Amino acid sequence: MNHNTDVIIIGAGPVGLFAIFELGLLNLQCHLIDNLDKVGGQCSELYPEKPIYDIPSRVKISGQELTDELMKQVKVFNPVFHLNQQAEKIEKLSDQLWKVSTSAGNIISAKCVVIAAGVGSFVPRKPPIENIEKYENTSVFYSVRDKKKFNGKNILIAGGGDSALDWANDLSSIADVTLMHRRKEFRAAPTTVSKMLNLEKKNKIKFILGQLDSIQESEGQQLNIEYKNDEKKDSLKVDFLLPFYGLKMELGPIANWGLNLYENQIVVDTEKFETSEPSIFAIGDINIYPGKLKLILSGFHEAALMAQKCFSYCCPDKKNVFRYTTSSKDLHKKLGV
Repeated sequence: MNHNTDVIIIGAGPVGLFAIFELGLLNLQCHLIDNLDKVGGQCSELYPEKPIYDIPSRVKISGQELTDELMKQVKVFNPVFHLNQQAEKIEKLSDQLWKVSTSAGNIISAKCVVIAAGVGSFVPRKPPIENIEKYENTSVFYSVRDKKKFNGKNILIAGGGDSALDWANDLSSIADVTLMHRRKEFRAAPTTVSKMLNLEKKNKIKFILGQLDSIQESEGQQLNIEYKNDEKKDSLKVDFLLPFYGLKMELGPIANWGLNLYENQIVVDTEKFETSEPSIFAIGDINIYPGKLKLILSGFHEAALMAQKCFSYCCPDKKNVFRYTTSSKDLHKKLGV
């Protein structure tokens, strides 16, 4: 399907969502592309229920709450989302127009392209177990999106980093949790490790020294998990397996778009966050420049400056008069306030 818009935003994480707002204030319409099946980026995919403490004015906010609030903020601008698909190919139709093709067959044309893809596509590091895909999203999960699913269940969490121990600690209050790692030394924060060890002493968490070896179906929709320990094999039955071996990031097709890259990140200027290709921008964790801080609030700042330059490309015959949302009656009308 063919679409036309002012700006294509690749990535629907918090920074991409805020970019809709900044561009919308300038009357620029946006289409967003994301390879996840929902908006929110890593906030929704990796830590929807974990608190974030460095969003201005919010003492604490979860990743999902931040996503929900940003979606409310941009609703008035009617953005169009193309989810569960990847931006595969970009072509320059003219000096003023780009065409982006997606893996779902959508073709979107726009005067500007904004890459807000975090650090690329997040892909979980999967255990080297044959046929594990057969159980994914039914009995095997690489992230926790709804804790209620695990209420009263028997869960095996595999891994020794922050995610594994954080969720072992958290889910131990509602489920029968077993934590498995190849050694009783962990890469998680010291306070998280101490909490886990304390819960183990209280028999709230079971710990197994070992490594996953194989999965078979068991009775009653349970999994029979075989694991190795000092070359010996043993097994246990669980309702769910949560392997938390971390994530690997893949830049994907963007790496082949001819942009100036440094260590798999996109080089930009700090005036307008434009890439080496005019009218293509990069904001958020995917870009790099001197003094770069990988913070959500930094991405918000980058989105604001990017939008100003986008306006000059999309509306070359119009003058951009900077206005404040606190005092502009025109912006109040636009925002419905």
